[in-house]
Amino acid sequence: MKIRPLHDRILAKRLAEDTKTSGGLFIPDTAKEKPLEARVIATGSGKILENGKTRALSVQVGDKVLIGKYSGSEVKLDGEEHIILREDDILAILDN
Repeated sequence: MKIRPLHDRILAKRLAEDTKTSGGLFIPDTAKEKPLEARVIATGSGKILENGKTRALSVQVGDKVLIGKYSGSEVKLDGEEHIILREDDILAILDN
């Protein structure tokens, strides 16, 4: 399914976190927190400013980003969990 977020919204997919600690212990699903890292899947056209002009988004498709724990709206597309959030909810872009 193709999806294009509107305006300054971004579609991202949370990246899986490790299921094992550095000491070798397995973390049960009930104790796991939502991952804070995500990969940008699609972006909107940009933020509409008060003067009517559109400002391009700072993130691009494929960027690895750091997001807030409770930000965005969870959606299920083609059986996979995704999150739709505003550009303001992105805390940082992670460089390799």
